[in-house]
Amino acid sequence: MKRRSLLAAAALTLAACAATAQSDKPPLRILVGFPPGGSADTIARLLSERLPAQLGGQAVVVDNKPGAAGRIAIDQLKNAAPDGNTVLIMPSGPVVLFPHVYRKLNYDVNKDLAPISQLAAFQFCVVSGPKSNVKTMQEMIARAKADPSTASYGSSGNGTVPHFLGLMIGEAAGIDFQHVPYQGGAPAMNALLGGHIGYTMDVVTEALEQHRAGKVRVIAVAGAQRAPQLPDVPTLREQGVAMDATAWFAMYGPGGLPAAQAQRISQAVQAALKEPAFAQRMSALGLEPIGSSPEQLLAVQRADFAKWAKPVKASGFQAD
Repeated sequence: MKRRSLLAAAALTLAACAATAQSDKPPLRILVGFPPGGSADTIARLLSERLPAQLGGQAVVVDNKPGAAGRIAIDQLKNAAPDGNTVLIMPSGPVVLFPHVYRKLNYDVNKDLAPISQLAAFQFCVVSGPKSNVKTMQEMIARAKADPSTASYGSSGNGTVPHFLGLMIGEAAGIDFQHVPYQGGAPAMNALLGGHIGYTMDVVTEALEQHRAGKVRVIAVAGAQRAPQLPDVPTLREQGVAMDATAWFAMYGPGGLPAAQAQRISQAVQAALKEPAFAQRMSALGLEPIGSSPEQLLAVQRADFAKWAKPVKASGFQAD
């Protein structure tokens, strides 16, 4: 009896020591370069609820640092200690597109960002409005070739993924697609609804409401597969336009992060993403959960970096 009491006391002491050691560990800080409420922020908060269980009880906090299309948060990450206690969740644009677009960046993708995990992918689409009223890509292409003045599209702004997606589609389809930039996706959609432009390039989830209301029509999705939210809408490739492009969210650590730390966090993230409830929340946001290793994220990053180089260079567009 006495021996059992001693063993129990020893076990409690070890547990208390472990808990104390864990409580002494700084929280994992997840930086987000956008305001609360967006997709990146939502992913971060979903992870903050689940990662402590995967990281031995380490607390997780979300730290929003909005501004400059995510570059302020990247600067925060770049200056953080590579100790595994600071990470960043961001969309793919700053990693695979911005280095081609901006003459000067405050970060070096290859030196200042350590890949941890690709979190989720999301799709873009081609949207037809009342002015064009076309139902398929074939119809759009035929009309553009017959009357080039109809071949213009709106986007959320210069230097964005939708901007260059439209140029890539134009090249693949053999039409001179003219870009009309707006100050965000909502103004571009309003211009489409008002008949000022014939088409927009948009994120699938942003176009869903107007599409379902019958005010606009999504005529193609840009991914390799059809979007779950729009199973009846064919891809570009299915309609003879030989290209596809998706965007994604990923987690990065600061440059110099030890591989063991990157793997530790990556494995915790992958485990969290496999939870059915997490996957359902992601799907509701129009996101496809992935959960990759650091090596897999780096491979995707390099492939997409090469993919976006050509349309940016061909456009001649650059920003300061």
